[in-house]
Amino acid sequence: MPKDPKVDAYIKNAGEFAQPILHHLRNLVHAACPKVEETIKWGFPNFEYKGLLCNMAAFKQHCAFGFWKTRLMKDAKDMMGQNAYGMGHLGKIKSLSDLPPDKKIKQWVAEAMKLNDLDVKLPERQRRKPAAPEVVPPNLQKALRNNKAAETKFSQFSASQRNEYIEWINEAKTEETLQSRIATTIEWVSEGKTRNWKYERKK
Repeated sequence: MPKDPKVDAYIKNAGEFAQPILHHLRNLVHAACPKVEETIKWGFPNFEYKGLLCNMAAFKQHCAFGFWKTRLMKDAKDMMGQNAYGMGHLGKIKSLSDLPPDKKIKQWVAEAMKLNDLDVKLPERQRRKPAAPEVVPPNLQKALRNNKAAETKFSQFSASQRNEYIEWINEAKTEETLQSRIATTIEWVSEGKTRNWKYERKK
């Protein structure tokens, strides 16, 4: 299947250390599942085959990779055991050497495909729509790096407060709107204001 230009852009905008990792994971998924389709969900690349299959993301100092139905897979215990920080099931991936062998990853992709082929469902409590993961868009990351006050304040916000800004920026329909929202975000965050500060009750 053709590769999504949005995923190309995501990888291009990722950190230099992350790009070879994301390219490698992407190629392995396509090799193991030729019919896989790419998309951007929650601000990061997802791979679909008869439903959600797996995903990957880049952060400031590591990458993450995980499967949608990990809990139903044979190696779930080992994979979930490495997930002490939230997203992803292979620990914090900082270089290609942190990845399991290619053969193992392809086996996992094949197993995830089979689960979707058989339409195996996650337990009811797992099928609830999860909250959007906290993945800072690359353009916002760049803007924050250029404004130390905003970067510091943003890091001090709660996860839900950061996500309010992230979702607002991700919802922009045009480049003009996107740039306007990023500028506003930097201005407000540098002043310690949350996304909905205008509506918060004054103490």
